[in-house]
Amino acid sequence: MRGINIGYVNKIQVKYNYILIKVNINVPSVLIPKNSLVETTQTGLLNDTVIDITPLKNITVQDIENINVFAKSCAKSLFVCHYDYIKGERGLNYDDLVRAATRISQRFDDPVLFNLVNVLLQNTIYISNEFIELTDIIVDTAILIYDYMYQIFFSQM
Repeated sequence: MRGINIGYVNKIQVKYNYILIKVNINVPSVLIPKNSLVETTQTGLLNDTVIDITPLKNITVQDIENINVFAKSCAKSLFVCHYDYIKGERGLNYDDLVRAATRISQRFDDPVLFNLVNVLLQNTIYISNEFIELTDIIVDTAILIYDYMYQIFFSQM
């Protein structure tokens, strides 16, 4: 939870439309808010699968006072109680990353895209050359105007 190891997966049950995972929390002082984002993600070089629990709301001291996750009164609290369920989602994993990278590389391998990028670069070079010529003409015109104004104002003195 928030990057800290607080427990371990005890049991996994695969059902038709979902997977049920029983998690044992080692630290009794850890309270998991019911309004939390629960995701499975893969980390490390060996693709270790972890369950990330991220609280979505800040908890105040008043919320924590006199809470006992083993009591029947816990059901009305903001926290996950003993033997409660919380719905999770599938998070990021290595396979999704490989698939996305493959799709991107296939898009860049497309000859039509390569030709379009080539035409774009050629047109950019052409436009930049035209812009350089235009600025040269503007500079030459500004110099002529400056010389003309200089002669008009200083020849009258």
